[in-house]
Amino acid sequence: MLMLALMTGFVTTSMAQKEAEIKFDAESHDFGKFSEKEPVQTFIFSYTNVGEKPLVVNQALASCGCTVPEYTKTPIQPGEKGQIKVTYNGTGKMPGKFNKTITVRTNGVKELTHLKISGEMLEAK
Repeated sequence: MLMLALMTGFVTTSMAQKEAEIKFDAESHDFGKFSEKEPVQTFIFSYTNVGEKPLVVNQALASCGCTVPEYTKTPIQPGEKGQIKVTYNGTGKMPGKFNKTITVRTNGVKELTHLKISGEMLEAK
């Protein structure tokens, strides 16, 4: 009986622990207008692990090859920060507006997060 009570207490305690959880400072960024003479634009999305277990970013995938995400690969401890650096490269692209999505997959409570970047590359004159 004592063993059963101890096991029930252990299971209840382990289930009460909050999982890893990602919280971004911002989930979208607008580069605004920029010249095709400077087609490479970069933004860093910062996030915090607001959970109680280590957070791991497993993947960060962009919606096209002109957008490249780089992310913190080591586990982020509770309360610590990480970042995802997103670079848009408009070299060889037609000037105009763009909207791109970066899908971030983690081991957190919310497994998928969609980050968005946008802007307008103007024709060089």
